[in-house]
Amino acid sequence: MSHPTVAPGTNFIRNIIEEDLASGKHKTVVTRFPPEPNGYLHIGHAKSICLNFGLANYYQGRCHLRFDDTNPVKEEQEYIDAIKADVSWLGFDWGAHEYHASDYFEALYGYAETLVEKGLAYVCDLSPEEMRAYRGTLTTPGKESPYRKRSSKESLDLLRRMRAGEFADGSRVLRARIDMTSPNLNLRDPILYRILRATHPRTGNAWCIYPMYDFAHGQSDSLERITHSLCTLEFQDHRPLYDWLCEALEIYHPQQIEFARLNLTYTVMSKRRLLELVNEKHVSGWDDPRMPTLSGMRRRGFPPAAIRTFCERIGVGKSDSVIDMSVLEDCVREHLDQTAPRAMGVLRPLKVTITNYPEGQTEEFTAARHPKDPAMGNRTIPFSREIYIDQDDFMEEPPKQFFRLGPGREVRLRYGYVIRCDDVIKDPVSGEVIELRCSYDAATGGGALPEGRKKVKGIIHWLSVAHALPVEVRLYDRLFSVANPAGVKDRDYRELLNAEALEALAQAFVEPGLAGASSGESFQFERLGYFCVDTKDSKPDRLVFNRSVTLRDAWTKPETKGNQP
Repeated sequence: MSHPTVAPGTNFIRNIIEEDLASGKHKTVVTRFPPEPNGYLHIGHAKSICLNFGLANYYQGRCHLRFDDTNPVKEEQEYIDAIKADVSWLGFDWGAHEYHASDYFEALYGYAETLVEKGLAYVCDLSPEEMRAYRGTLTTPGKESPYRKRSSKESLDLLRRMRAGEFADGSRVLRARIDMTSPNLNLRDPILYRILRATHPRTGNAWCIYPMYDFAHGQSDSLERITHSLCTLEFQDHRPLYDWLCEALEIYHPQQIEFARLNLTYTVMSKRRLLELVNEKHVSGWDDPRMPTLSGMRRRGFPPAAIRTFCERIGVGKSDSVIDMSVLEDCVREHLDQTAPRAMGVLRPLKVTITNYPEGQTEEFTAARHPKDPAMGNRTIPFSREIYIDQDDFMEEPPKQFFRLGPGREVRLRYGYVIRCDDVIKDPVSGEVIELRCSYDAATGGGALPEGRKKVKGIIHWLSVAHALPVEVRLYDRLFSVANPAGVKDRDYRELLNAEALEALAQAFVEPGLAGASSGESFQFERLGYFCVDTKDSKPDRLVFNRSVTLRDAWTKPETKGNQP
């Protein structure tokens, strides 16, 4: 597995790390990526992965992969496996440093007893509704629980009985004794442990009480000797509790540093909402190529290097912002332009018969597999009397700037001959154009242009009917029809799903040379965009191609209606 060591862009976190190393506060850098295994990772997590692993690699430290598995009701082994696959796919290796909060359940429980013994935590019997009422609001102070004055001895006895399973779920909790009047609601005697009978993916039924995330997070950081605990901005108000717990327990105290999370247009980043889209079958699964999940982007053909470039390009700051989807797609185009072999594909075929070309004859044209990389070699493209072109490359009444095919017009077949449209055949019932009858200029093969012949402006792609490989092509676009679906307050976000985000073309064709294409392999279909072999539905005898991105951003700037090179 590779270890990307490109220096993360200069930012305030790098400044802190370099000051800590220079002062001798730390001799090495230890970061962690701590996902909760209750869903699949999305592009927002990629920013955190690249930041944590990137900094550790750059400063020759280490980054831990730690699963914060403190809520067995929502956690599944499927999610753990998917998270590991995504981090590996992005190019990062945690080596021997894979951990779980559940590894520390005994130690965390010991910390809980310590807090009780020190008079800094107590068992509370308030119901969840009563606790919410006692908590107060941002403008009014909270009210102390009647159980707050319980002695350490009584609370310790109750805590041990909670662990032993004597009490019903939800009947009691362990709370920190801090300050019910604090302006920070997170310090108003937060819950540290709750009773929850649920089978844990790793510990089974060994525990019936589980630590809250805020309690397990900081103490796990401490146990692993994390030097810089990087969190997104929503955890800024939780930092005082993080600090209070480390100080109260008198344990090693990592430094929590917050940075702005990634928000991307035309999608949602809430795992709850993404789970709803999956469960309600608005998408085909977590790896649906329309989803902002890393597994979805992998299936769509986004290179991991492009995602790393994107995360580096957007930078790390302290203020939330929204990044346009086009920035990510530009990174994908840049990488695929360098790496994807070229091929021709016809998505909406229109048959063309070249009437003056000999029947039964076949010839081959040679084209580069990649115009900028001679090492990729060449490919051969068969040509015959009957070919397919894309329907979009013909118009019966073309406007002035339409440089493709029309009645009486000439166009060059890419790598092939110049042809002229002589006759248009239509369905007698529907009136739909079903075939073109054309003639070719035999002197123009392979791009040749005889002296004195007028240059032809239009160039279109094509395929020989007898040799074309039938495939299915899926055209993917933005998941939502508005840039900020979460910001539309008067409508359910599901109403804003883009009905045109997926178009399946079951009657498409590609060059015959693609017959052996591998699962996940990417190509540029010339003039059309970048496509990859679907990793789930594609079969050796029936390839399925997913469009990764168009050749240029067509969402906000419609592509020209004239000829495309």
